Amino acid sequence: MTNDVPVNGAPTAPTTEARLPEAILADVPVVDTAALDPLTTELPGTAAAVPDEVEIDNVDTRPLDELLDDLYHGQERISQVDIYRRAVAAELPAQLLARLNALPQGEYAVDEVTDLLGGSVG
Repeated sequence: MTNDVPVNGAPTAPTTEARLPEAILADVPVVDTAALDPLTTELPGTAAAVPDEVEIDNVDTRPLDELLDDLYHGQERISQVDIYRRAVAAELPAQLLARLNALPQGEYAVDEVTDLLGGSVG
């Protein structure tokens, strides 16, 4: 950095501090509007975004049971990733996909998966 040459050809001394434009440095009062704005609860993933009528815990697990019956036909253990991929391909409800996604990675026997997910062994 000792021989810095700007585009116009005149050498300049190296600087160690950055300069902000004068408009940013002007004395303008700063107001925190976050405290004044109404709470936004209509965003996906917030409690208010889920209607009260939707029962999150009471999910029909029959599609999951059918999927697991097909998956474990002739198989002892299947990885969580494979179960999740097949569930996505089978278009299982979002609540069941969320449960499958929450399983720790690893291989599971059919009874282990159904115990963890709340299904029933067929």
